[in-house]
Amino acid sequence: MPKAAAKRAPKATRRAKKDPNAPKRGLSAYMFFANEQRENVREENPGITFGQVGKLLGERWKALNEKQRAPYEAKAAADKKRYEDEKQAYNELIRPRLQAEEEEEE
Repeated sequence: MPKAAAKRAPKATRRAKKDPNAPKRGLSAYMFFANEQRENVREENPGITFGQVGKLLGERWKALNEKQRAPYEAKAAADKKRYEDEKQAYNELIRPRLQAEEEEEE
């Protein structure tokens, strides 16, 4: 019987805490579709599990043609633009604060 390979413990890495004031990322076209259709799927399939809801939503999304996906793609593009604008404004506010903190440390 072969020896079991020695398993290494993963090194603990500290993740920087996420700033609660940072802008939220934009939703994808699929997420806009899923948020809109989730209740319909639950009503059509009472007693369905959480995983099955996701599976049905994925199947419905794949069945859509480009014309049917277009409104969701447009919403996603608008949300991406919103995120980029908010992120730029956020970074402009944060940079001076970070520079001031760095100068205090020196």
